[in-house]
Amino acid sequence: MSVSENKDIRIAVGLSGGVDSSVAALLLKEQGYDVTGVYLKCYEQDGEGCSSDEDRVSAVTVCSQLEIKFAYQNYTKQYKRSVIDYFFREYKKGRTPNPDIICNTDIKFGLFLDWALENGFEYIATGHYARVDKGKDGLYRLLKGHDPKKDQSYFLYRLDQKQLSKVMLPLADMTKEQVRKKAKEEGLKTHNRPDSQGICFIGEIDVRKFLETKIKPKQGKVFHVNGEEIGTHDGVWFYTIGQRHGFEVTRYFGLPLYVVEKNVERNELIVGFAKDVLKKEFEVGDLHWVSGSEPSVLSEEGKMSCETRIRHLGKMHKANLTKLDDGGLKVTMEDPSFGVAPGQSAVFFKGKEVLGGGIIF
Repeated sequence: MSVSENKDIRIAVGLSGGVDSSVAALLLKEQGYDVTGVYLKCYEQDGEGCSSDEDRVSAVTVCSQLEIKFAYQNYTKQYKRSVIDYFFREYKKGRTPNPDIICNTDIKFGLFLDWALENGFEYIATGHYARVDKGKDGLYRLLKGHDPKKDQSYFLYRLDQKQLSKVMLPLADMTKEQVRKKAKEEGLKTHNRPDSQGICFIGEIDVRKFLETKIKPKQGKVFHVNGEEIGTHDGVWFYTIGQRHGFEVTRYFGLPLYVVEKNVERNELIVGFAKDVLKKEFEVGDLHWVSGSEPSVLSEEGKMSCETRIRHLGKMHKANLTKLDDGGLKVTMEDPSFGVAPGQSAVFFKGKEVLGGGIIF
C-alpha cells in the first residue's frame, strides 16, 4: 500500500518508553498509518526494579515528538494474576519460570490486542525483533528477527494465528544499531536510553530478594551427585539448574560445583561438576504450535527433526522430537546443553521459522 492508502488504518503501538518501541511508532507514522502510542502500566512497586513513572513520561514525550495520539492502559491487576503469581507459583514448585513469555501471550498480545480491536484499531505493533509473514496458504508464520543478537522470536512462540494476523513488527529487518541510529537522526530522546533488562515490565531485579518477599528461606541439605552430604542451602526454590553460587559446602572438590537436580519434597539440592549439568535428552509438555496444529510429519511419523533453543538467544541445537503417549515430546539433541531447567521453554525452529514449543518437565 502507498502512504496515502495507509492513512485510514489505525494502529496501536505499545510504547515502553524505550528506543525500540519508539522507532516502531516512528516507522509506522512514516508509512502513513494512523498511529496511537499506548503505554501499558503493568507493575507498580516502590524500590528495586520498577521504573514505570519514568517510562510513562518517556512514552508521552515520544508521542509528543512524533505528534501522535497517546493512550494509557492499566493492567496491574491482570499482570499480577497472570505473571507475578505464576512466577512465585513456579518457583515454589522448584521450577524455573519464564515470565516474559507469559507476559507477551497474556498481556501484550492478549489484553492489549483485545482492547485495541474493541476500540477500532486494525492492528497493534510492538518493538520486538521478530517477523510475521503470511504465506500463500493463508497461514501466518513467526520468523526470527534480522538481528541475531536481538532476535526475540523465542519469547513469542505461544502466539496463535489470530494474534499474528493482527500484529505488526516494524523492526523485523533492522539491527539494534540501525534502530538507535534512526532514533538519533530523528531527534528522539529515547535514542540513548539503556536497553531494558530483567523481567517484563518489572526490570532488572535481584531475583532472590524478590522471591523472599513471598517465599521464606528454609535450610536444607546439599548432596554431591555421588550421594555424599556436603553442605547446606537456604531452600531449593531459590536455585535453578546450573546455578554455581548461593549454597555452602564443607569440603573442597577442586572444581566449581553447580546445581544438577532439586528435590522439592525433601528440600535437597544435588550438585556436581559442569559435566554433570550437561543434558542431551529431556521431555516437554504444554505444547503450542504457531500454525494451530502440530507439523504433519510429526503427526504421521511420530517424530521429526528440527532445531531447538532452550533459552532466549541460547545456542541452536539440532534435535529430534519424538511423540510420547502422554501427549508430550521427548527432545533428543545432537550435542548436550548446559542447564536444562524444568519450567523453561524449549522452542522449535525450522531455519528461520518458529514452529512452536513447550515447557520442559
